[in-house]
Amino acid sequence: MDNLCHTLLGAALAQSGLKKRSPLGTTTLLIAANLPDVDAISLLWGRIPGFAFRRGWTHGVLALSLWPFLLAAAMVAFDRMGKRRGARFWPLVGLAAIGVLSHPLLDLLNTYGVRWLMPFSNQWYYGDTLFIVDVWVWLMLAAGVLISVRRERGGYPYWRGPARTALVSAALYTTGMFTLGRLAASQVRFDLRAAGVPIQRLLASPIPVTPVARDIVVDEGDRYLVGEIRTGGHFEEAGHWPKRNPDAEDEDPALAMAASTPEATTFLRWARYPTYIVDRRGGSTVVHFIDLRYARTPDAAFGTLSVPISTAQVALARMPSAVPPLRLRSR
Repeated sequence: MDNLCHTLLGAALAQSGLKKRSPLGTTTLLIAANLPDVDAISLLWGRIPGFAFRRGWTHGVLALSLWPFLLAAAMVAFDRMGKRRGARFWPLVGLAAIGVLSHPLLDLLNTYGVRWLMPFSNQWYYGDTLFIVDVWVWLMLAAGVLISVRRERGGYPYWRGPARTALVSAALYTTGMFTLGRLAASQVRFDLRAAGVPIQRLLASPIPVTPVARDIVVDEGDRYLVGEIRTGGHFEEAGHWPKRNPDAEDEDPALAMAASTPEATTFLRWARYPTYIVDRRGGSTVVHFIDLRYARTPDAAFGTLSVPISTAQVALARMPSAVPPLRLRSR
């Protein structure tokens, strides 16, 4: 999820009463709820290194077991260098553990996923339940936090209640979204099997703002089918996309070359439903890789990679096998 959602969850946990466990409890929960996203620094080196590193090492079991102790130690040291509020190490470890664990749990809920077992396994896990920016979760948590803070400042004895209500409401909403997503996937499978369409994998992806609709991607084996379904309705197809088969004898040389570049290798390892467009307009060749989770056009803001291939490289690749194979050198 986005960092505003992580921050609001940390604030709601603090206002639910957890912050009373130790001085600096609120600050610890807010930092802990965002701490695994320190891997965002990888984006300074570009989108592709970000795909390779994000939601991996800092979100995996090894880091999750260390973050609470490191953060609690840092908070106690900060307290001793400042106003000496009396921050206590072990209560802060507990608060930090709650905040840190909340982060990958939220990240697990969307289609991007998280690599829980890093560094022992690079396996991705996906919840496919909430859109990565869910305004309804924002509103629930923000309302609970704001009302709770106002009541606390006004001396109201039951100031924890609104934050707790917000947490329960967000949990119930998430459960409902999970159920709606699975019902949508089941309906699409029923519709397609009745039509004789093969299904290897199916993604029912949540979309912004509209909880009752799902964006659908179906892996038919040799191609992808995309469309949409709304609660209570039937699957509405929106077209097919090609699926690359590296073992095909007639594979486009430009596609094979583009897929072998280091950038494309990283992108394709990250993508769940990768498709492609080979664009030869204007006398040049550009291969556009698209992850159908997030995009349908090469110029989308996220989920795409464009790899230019020179005409000379393609021409050499099309020559008879007696010609020595072209060796691409990455820089």
